[in-house]
Amino acid sequence: MNKARNGFLSGAALKIIACVSMVIDHFAAIVLWNYLRQSAAAGNQNPWLEDIYHVGRAIGRIAFVLFAYLLAEGFLYTGSRKKFLLRLGVFALISEIPFDLAFSGTCFDWSSQNVFFTLFLGVLALCMWEWADGCAGAFISAICRYGAVALCGLAAYWIKSDYCYTGVFLIFIFYLMHDTGLVCKASAASAVLLLGIWSANCLRYGESFSLKYLFFFSLREMYGLAAFVPIALYDGTRGRQLPKWFWYGFYPAHILLLYGLSGLIGAS
Repeated sequence: MNKARNGFLSGAALKIIACVSMVIDHFAAIVLWNYLRQSAAAGNQNPWLEDIYHVGRAIGRIAFVLFAYLLAEGFLYTGSRKKFLLRLGVFALISEIPFDLAFSGTCFDWSSQNVFFTLFLGVLALCMWEWADGCAGAFISAICRYGAVALCGLAAYWIKSDYCYTGVFLIFIFYLMHDTGLVCKASAASAVLLLGIWSANCLRYGESFSLKYLFFFSLREMYGLAAFVPIALYDGTRGRQLPKWFWYGFYPAHILLLYGLSGLIGAS
């Protein structure tokens, strides 16, 4: 059981905030983006809808930071880490077709994978980190532990999962800094987010855009630091939890619903 802290938001409340932020983000990315694209093709411009789109995407940056924080907390207090890892892996597979339909318009798109793959690799890194603790001496143990985290980050980049290695390293940072103060957590998270996203964008778009442009483009991820407001208000308790399968199933279900809504708007 987690130690109580000063605050009034439970873990369940943080999950709800993360889910609301995620829905807003995906509504903008799936429904609004599709409508704006069709409007532009028809020669119509909607500046106010474009502003709403950008606001929605900014709000959505909060979601992953909260999910990464909650995942690190959940790893520390879960009753079975094997089952925790298995659930993430199962829902990574379940979520892939809805994710590809919504963001690529096809059932299978190997150019990007859903965020559950990142979460899975993040937890796998933590499992390997703890497994390698103390094995074959301190030096070899340190190489194995940091090497395992690096390999999981590399795997996330290789499969092109959402947030790729940035997400894996953010989960690791929250785990590693569990007992540190909020300012230290926020500082480390901001460095991981900015440098991680910037470097990933440079690797992907470096031939088309300057490093300076990609740096300022990557700054939009800093909206995610607003997640530290509810984190600061976290009281350390679980709160009244809905079934685990609801939280896991919410991701593919809401994406599929938004994809259907986008299709209805496109057909009207």
